[in-house]
Amino acid sequence: MEETVEDPPTSAVLLDHCHFSQVIFNSVEKFYIPGGDITCYYTLTQHFIPRRKDWIGIFRVGWKTTREYYTFMWVTLPVNLNSESSKQQEVQFKAYYLPKDDEYYQFCYVDQDGVVRGASIPFQFRPENEEDILVVTTQGEVEEIEQHNKELCKENRELKDSCVSLQKQNSDMQAMLQKKQEELETLKSINKKLEQTMQEQKDCWELELLQLKEQNQKMSSENEKMGVTVDQLQAQLSNQGKEMEKLVQGVQDKTEQLEHLKEENGQLFLSLTEQREHQKKLEQTVEEMKQKETTAARKQQELTEPRNKKTAVEEQLVQEVERLKAKVEAGKACFLEKYKECQRLHKQIRQLRAAARDQNMELSKRLSENKIIYNVLQREKEKIEKENDFLKRENSSLLSYLNCDSLSHQVPTSSQGGTRQDPGLVFGNPYSGIQESSAPSLLSIKKCPVCKSDFIDDGFDHDLALEQHLQTLSLNCPICDKTFPAKDKQIFEDHVFCHTL
Repeated sequence: MEETVEDPPTSAVLLDHCHFSQVIFNSVEKFYIPGGDITCYYTLTQHFIPRRKDWIGIFRVGWKTTREYYTFMWVTLPVNLNSESSKQQEVQFKAYYLPKDDEYYQFCYVDQDGVVRGASIPFQFRPENEEDILVVTTQGEVEEIEQHNKELCKENRELKDSCVSLQKQNSDMQAMLQKKQEELETLKSINKKLEQTMQEQKDCWELELLQLKEQNQKMSSENEKMGVTVDQLQAQLSNQGKEMEKLVQGVQDKTEQLEHLKEENGQLFLSLTEQREHQKKLEQTVEEMKQKETTAARKQQELTEPRNKKTAVEEQLVQEVERLKAKVEAGKACFLEKYKECQRLHKQIRQLRAAARDQNMELSKRLSENKIIYNVLQREKEKIEKENDFLKRENSSLLSYLNCDSLSHQVPTSSQGGTRQDPGLVFGNPYSGIQESSAPSLLSIKKCPVCKSDFIDDGFDHDLALEQHLQTLSLNCPICDKTFPAKDKQIFEDHVFCHTL
């Protein structure tokens, strides 16, 4: 196998910070014959997880950091970490890359962070028949070798003591790890239950949110309909106001016509008075003519004038009398005609006044009813807007609580220094802030301060309910806003009619 170009991850971590018990090397020989490939066998412990950049290096005994490796090989990641066969791994070093001296070396497992996770016993690279060679050494070399052997024995004992301590530490760590795993399993089961509970609460909140959205849409549509109705009523009020103005203008025109007829009637009355005076003068003239005729008759007896002269005078007088009589009859006929015209105009004026009074009363009544309906609809619209705002605030509260679903994945690991919660509700009651603030008050019975009768208060607007009840006990003038008791309806109608004169 060729040596890879990429350098392995190393670090300057000292030996005191390494963990040599997580990877165990098996079947390590005391020496390997130079010129041949060697296979390194190792076992992964239960709680160690290999990674892609882990490697195994050959280090000279006495190394201080992982950068002092002689050669290395990348490890092979197992397919299934849970199987026993995957725990037993091996890696092969080619002879070309192995050391050529007879120093002591050892295998070391280094992870991708440059931390040593396991180390083998020391070994050498030397021929197999080296024991048959006669070695001639001096006494000094023998003493040096013995001293070196003593040091190695001492180091071996220290390593054994360290190995026993590490094994004890490993067993303690295994027990602690087992305990932590049991606690983790317990916490996982609790977390699963909490996730189920939160999912149920989330479904319930989503259902309530959908219901509130539907109710909000329904209230919005009703609000739009009420707005359209109010606009229609305002248009009707404006049309009725225009009709009222037209009727008032018509009444003013009729009043002016009546005044004109009164002036003509006065003029006719003056003309009739003059005609009567003229008739009296004519009657006086007729009396005088009769007296003259009587005087002429007496004189006829006295005088002895011819009869033809007397007849001419009589005829002249008779013609004058007939002319005066015809003039008097014509004046009487004209007076009777003017009198009948005045009577007809007076009757028509009375009918117009009655019709105008009835129409004004009807319009005033309709205007008052429309004003009351408009006020009621306006208050109903404000009430619906208040309820709509209340539903919007409730929607925003539910949305803010729904945004807290991310907290369902956080599991409390310690109970020190924290307040104890209800064991049935780990995260508290999410409806505690909503139900206290949004619970509507129950319907109550209120007493009217005027008529002492009972009426229902819906809890949203007490003043609106009281005002609607008081409006049924009084009559408001649509022109000057003067208030009359409901029992004085006739006075109220006369008051409204006075505004039209």
